[in-house]
Amino acid sequence: MMDLGPVSTRNSGAQAQSGSQAAAAADKLSSDFETFLRLLTTQISSQDPLDPMKPEQFASQLATFSTVEQSVRTNDLLERILAGQGAGGSGDLAGWIGREARAPMATRFDGAPVTLHPAPAASGQRHALVVLDASGSEIDRLAIDGSGDPVTWDGRLRTGGRAPDGIYRFVTESYEGENLTASATAETYARVSEVRFAPDGARLLFAGGVEIGIEDATALRALE
Repeated sequence: MMDLGPVSTRNSGAQAQSGSQAAAAADKLSSDFETFLRLLTTQISSQDPLDPMKPEQFASQLATFSTVEQSVRTNDLLERILAGQGAGGSGDLAGWIGREARAPMATRFDGAPVTLHPAPAASGQRHALVVLDASGSEIDRLAIDGSGDPVTWDGRLRTGGRAPDGIYRFVTESYEGENLTASATAETYARVSEVRFAPDGARLLFAGGVEIGIEDATALRALE
């Protein structure tokens, strides 16, 4: 069992600092998001009807819009998480152990199908889920519809055979013709095995040595 006793006092100051930093970052990001939205609206309304914006330029800006919007939502979640920590300190984070956290991260494949949660595509005519091994090499690629619906990877490879057990990362890619317009790590759920406290905030540890900052988590659920 993880000993949280000596950490509680030491971590309270770090939590307060992390909370204020997160709030400041969220305020700046929200301001940037609103500014971007105003600029995009002005650009669309002021463009020359005889020389309108090219479709690929508009698609690229929409992709940026979607990314910034997701970042704003993630920062809102982080603020709520840190606010909850402030009430009970590190003891509250002990409740994360044994539950499943969702984040854009690598995950361990042990033969059981992996469910991925790609973000809805904001641009592109075709979309793919790319499977990367621990070294970052592509080992598989499958077409997806870009709707954002969950996608399951069972480890079977297009080239035949099955992927060995190990750590894999899943990246969604969107294309206009042959041009890559967007790329992002797909989110997945994994069981939290440990919560570790560092000077820059809490860290979540998963099977296979996968580790993320708690601010990267976008959801938490009971183990199924």
